[in-house]
Parts: sequence; structure tokens; C-alpha cells
Amino acid sequence: MELTIEQNQAQHRFETTVDGHTAFIVYARFPGGIAYIHTEVPPELEGKGIASQMAKYVLDYARTNNLKVRPLCPYVNAYMKRHPEYNDLLEQ
Repeated sequence: MELTIEQNQAQHRFETTVDGHTAFIVYARFPGGIAYIHTEVPPELEGKGIASQMAKYVLDYARTNNLKVRPLCPYVNAYMKRHPEYNDLLEQ
């Protein structure tokens, strides 16, 4: 399933809506970086790979914008551990 993910700056999150249900990753900016705080996928959308597509999207966003990442969200943190190609984004 191809997702359309958008940044909602007013609510500080990246979000996608599928079948009327919205999944999102909440973020906070800091100088030179971005912290991913919480990932939420409604029960109706679980098991469809939405969280992993969103994690990839937000990490690619950080890379494109030269931002260091604080993966405070357990899901984003686990995704980064499974995908070491994003290790260079980790805030030191």
C-alpha cells in the first residue's frame, strides 16, 4: 500500500489517513535536529506496514534536511536498529 504522508506543522507531526483513520508520528525540532516522540497507528490500520513506511519517511525527511535524529519513540528507535543505514543520523 502506497501512502501519502504529509507534515502537519501545526500539530508537530507527520500523518497519513487511510480509510478514514489517521496514523501519525509526533516530532519536536531542536537546533540542528528533530526528535521523533511518538508513533500512533489506529487499531483499524495495524498490521499493514504503515508504521514502518512512516518511520522510513520521517528518517528520509531528516536526511534530506540534514537533521540529526533523537529517536525517543520506541518504534522509531527499533526501526533504526533494524535499518543501520540510518545510524549516521543519530544525534551524538
